[in-house]
Amino acid sequence: MATEPLTAERILEATEEVLRRYGPAKATVVDVARVLGVSHGSVYRHFRTKAALREAVTSRWLSRTETVLAGIMEGEAEPGPEKLRGWLLALFDTKRHKAGDDPELFATFSVLIDESSDVVDAHLTELAHQLTRIVEEGVREGEFVAADPASAAGAVFAATARFHDPAYAPEWRKPTIDAEFTAVCDLLLRGLRA
Repeated sequence: MATEPLTAERILEATEEVLRRYGPAKATVVDVARVLGVSHGSVYRHFRTKAALREAVTSRWLSRTETVLAGIMEGEAEPGPEKLRGWLLALFDTKRHKAGDDPELFATFSVLIDESSDVVDAHLTELAHQLTRIVEEGVREGEFVAADPASAAGAVFAATARFHDPAYAPEWRKPTIDAEFTAVCDLLLRGLRA
């Protein structure tokens, strides 16, 4: 049996390992329990259903990106254009690294995301909130012109989808992708500037 106390965090770590090994179609709660050295009932005490476990692991995975981006949004005071560019670049880099560094888990989460629409909606809402705050700051400082910062942030997010939507992951390996990202950012920043 396990010597460490069984926590939700340990279960989620083990679930990622199992998903990486078996993929979402074959991974089971019994596999997670086996990795932890506990009964599957112990896992169910923390997560009432397999769906709840899969949602929690998806949420955890997405929240890593949110945390990185929140650090930029709340970080040191810098001009709005630089903060916006830094936020967009961090979003792109985070997604690109997830796809390139751990392709099995990235593919697994692409499947899980389709199952967890509420989790994905919450993630997208958080990203929109962060982006809106950056645009609002830029408007307050006179660096951006936007009658409605939320609409402007939504337009920026939509215009940069190619650099953060997992559906575009195969394109992220193209040798021209960084130049394309820079061109899109430059265009958006020119459009937002006062």
